[in-house]
Amino acid sequence: MSKLPTKKQILDWIKENPKKSNKREISKAFGIKGSMRIDLKRILKELALEGKLEKKKRSFEDPNQLSAVCVLQMMASTSDGDLFARPVDWQGSQPEPIVMMVHHSSNPALGYGDRVLAKTSEVYGEQHQYEGRVIRLLSKPSKNILGVYKELSEGGRIHPIEKSGREWRVKTSDNLGAKDGELVEAEQLKSQRTSGLYSAKIISILGDPSGPRAVSLIAIHQHGIPNQFPHEVLEEAENTKFLETLSREALTDIPFVTIDPSDARDHDDAVYSHADKDSDNQGGHILWVAIADVAHFVKPGSAIDKEARKRGNSTYFADRVVPMLPDNLSGNLCSIHEGVERPCLAVRMTIDKFGNKLRQTFHRGNIKSVASLNYEEVQDAIDGKVNDSVRPHFENVIRPLYDSYYCLKKSKETRQPLDLDLPERKVELFKNGKVKGIIFKERFDSHRLIEEFMILANVAAAEELFKARSELLYRVHEEPTPEKLKALREVAQSAGFNFAKGQVLTTRHLNDLLAKSKESDLSELISMTTLRSMSQAYYSRENFGHFGLALKKYTHFTSPIRRYSDLIVHRALISSLGLGSDGLQAIDSEKLDETAQHISNTERRSMVAERDTIDRYLAAHLSEKVGNEFDGKVSGVAKFGFFVRLNESGAEGIVPIRTLGTEFYHFDLRTNTLKGSQSGLIIGLGQKATVRLKDVDPIAGGIVFEALKIDDEQVPNIQRKRISKIIRRKVNKNKTGSLKRKKKAKRSSE
Repeated sequence: MSKLPTKKQILDWIKENPKKSNKREISKAFGIKGSMRIDLKRILKELALEGKLEKKKRSFEDPNQLSAVCVLQMMASTSDGDLFARPVDWQGSQPEPIVMMVHHSSNPALGYGDRVLAKTSEVYGEQHQYEGRVIRLLSKPSKNILGVYKELSEGGRIHPIEKSGREWRVKTSDNLGAKDGELVEAEQLKSQRTSGLYSAKIISILGDPSGPRAVSLIAIHQHGIPNQFPHEVLEEAENTKFLETLSREALTDIPFVTIDPSDARDHDDAVYSHADKDSDNQGGHILWVAIADVAHFVKPGSAIDKEARKRGNSTYFADRVVPMLPDNLSGNLCSIHEGVERPCLAVRMTIDKFGNKLRQTFHRGNIKSVASLNYEEVQDAIDGKVNDSVRPHFENVIRPLYDSYYCLKKSKETRQPLDLDLPERKVELFKNGKVKGIIFKERFDSHRLIEEFMILANVAAAEELFKARSELLYRVHEEPTPEKLKALREVAQSAGFNFAKGQVLTTRHLNDLLAKSKESDLSELISMTTLRSMSQAYYSRENFGHFGLALKKYTHFTSPIRRYSDLIVHRALISSLGLGSDGLQAIDSEKLDETAQHISNTERRSMVAERDTIDRYLAAHLSEKVGNEFDGKVSGVAKFGFFVRLNESGAEGIVPIRTLGTEFYHFDLRTNTLKGSQSGLIIGLGQKATVRLKDVDPIAGGIVFEALKIDDEQVPNIQRKRISKIIRRKVNKNKTGSLKRKKKAKRSSE
């Protein structure tokens, strides 16, 4: 090359050749000789000063590119079992990249917090930016052990609560006085191993594992969810008061209502609607959504703020909530109670008769809710059963809310968000904490009404901040990866439904598939497979749209009591619209990328903890029904067996392959099926299954079934034919006689 390369050419070459990035290799690649090397040195120095290159020893690297080999830390796995990681030492100016780990059978088992040395390669068109392959495991996080203590003659052992985990040996001197059967927390003792077991020391006794509050307590400890507020946080919360430090709009004359579950622990949103009187918008409506002004009480950098960011979100269990904010805020000052004046950040939206949002304005003021209602009584009222709580507000509040909702439904039908209306399980408990039953929560139009109002308010916040060119945290949901789409297509086609290739995927295509399957026995299979094909939603400084909702811009604005992301959005609106001096601060902006990643992780942690807790409650509910028969459907297939989800409760358990007799079953990864080598029985997703409950572990949440029928056909229990002892002796005798004759013939020839 006869002339100096441009800066872009140098950066592109380093990106393509990360292992040949020293000055000598760059000179060789571009044919730079003699005095031109001085100019090259100058260009490289300029790139370093601009932050586009980073000099390491004698080589140059792009700080916004991962090294080909680097140290990664594992993040929480997704609901699909995908494992992602983040670089430990990221120095780039861009958000740290996400690495999807490609598993190999020879790799060690990886878990949250593990550090690995990995080989990385860049990928395009995916939610993640890199793929990683493990070179070696560097370290595992120090994690306390949670389990049930079993007392022995000398010391004892801890049986872990994880479904698959090893036992730990405990000396008498290290058992802290724990009694047999108690739930304990322990720490591993380094370099101590006896009789094949590692040693541990009990650090706290949590009591009866079958006690009323043990199930959620297990999840809290297992997933490291902070459930005790530091003293300074509680003290700060107790001293927090409403201060009239700014001019607020008086919105107390507007008859806002809150509509929540009957057992709601906090009320952070209130709604109101009326017909638009503007003659240019006939059939249109004015919608108000008022959200608790948490930003007024939680100041950036305060002890409460730091703890809220650490927690990321509230976590909900059947018997308790682990709140993001102390109770004086979440249950009192920030909660919109009936008849109590509360500060709020409200959005006023105008929609036309087709449900299209025409404009919005944001207001910081005070409101006074006229009623705290629940979904059931509001739905009953619109269905003709008006109770005393709803009656005073039915005509002037409830009916106009539904009129607005019917308009929003038209817009929703045009937009076509993903229509996955899957049943939600709810655990009902007796007062003593024992499981009363598992029910599927019914969804009413009252639920959908509030949902549509909240979505519209979130869109309004995203659009307002985008227009103001403000910092914010987008709620991002990217479209499914090609691999997951391929898996969905194969399942759909095997079930007899067409899901065409070669088209730009939209939610409309998925909704068509869901609609076709709705009246068939395979509806649940298609719905669950579609859900599993979805990417995990996350928070990001960058906007990549929300695929599931079919929205170009989306954020979270409506729940600042329980989500830190919403508090950041509130602060951004306050700053951008000049609504006070307590808006987004430098401390928020500097950490925005880090905050996005962190709260995405805490959200995932809470989801897993809540799911694990439901599994344990379900196992406890079934523990007295061992031997009973149940109907369900095949919900998962693997080499080692298949999973069945019960129709009655939604409980899911495994049918181990070893319980299907000694017949060999071949696992076909492409079709996700098991096929018997002798019987020809095929076991696949969505098939009806009748099972017998064989074993339950309520502490770990494990359930084991025995398969009786698949699609109403008896499961064959074929045993391999075995050679009888008499035949075996004859065979051995013949072999011995033959060997003797061969030896005799050999001696004769000699």
